Amino acid sequence: MMIRTECLAEIAGLRGDAMVVAVYSSAFEWIGISPHPLNFLSVGAMGQASSLALGFAIGLPNKKIIVLDGDGSLLMNLGSLVTIAEIAPTNLVHFVCQNGCYEANGEHPIPGKDRVSFAAIARGAGYKNVAEFSDIARLTTELPALLSAAGPTFATLHVQPGIKPKLDYSLVHGAAARDAFKSALAREISADA
Repeated sequence: MMIRTECLAEIAGLRGDAMVVAVYSSAFEWIGISPHPLNFLSVGAMGQASSLALGFAIGLPNKKIIVLDGDGSLLMNLGSLVTIAEIAPTNLVHFVCQNGCYEANGEHPIPGKDRVSFAAIARGAGYKNVAEFSDIARLTTELPALLSAAGPTFATLHVQPGIKPKLDYSLVHGAAARDAFKSALAREISADA
């Protein structure tokens, strides 16, 4: 089992100018690890991170889009895996942090926590690249190739529940965060045109 913040730090070190769509606990940790105007924090829209990221991947085909999903969140929108695989955006990398619980909602266990394989579901849906990691050294070694591969790419990160991050909603829903994202997105759209 890995520590989620260590995994996120590895991803942050290689993100470059990628847009990152992060959900709930990952989102609050991510903004401390990798502050950037192209962080889209999907807090309050449980299950929608993968669908939102797909929209960004379609709209910005020359921009790497990284999703930092949670297992409980992904369970609420499993159909997005099939849609993503069908559309096959080459610029989409989808990580799911699997800790076996709805961490943001009291750490209640997810259904099938001891047997569900999100990697198998993604593979069956038709993702081009699928990986699973439970060892930080292996993740560190394989992450550069995973992030640079033509996608769609899916990776399960087997992590333990984290220390509850400070839930400062002004950082994710505040006017400053929204304005910074809108401005950065407008620059990306005009650069892609």
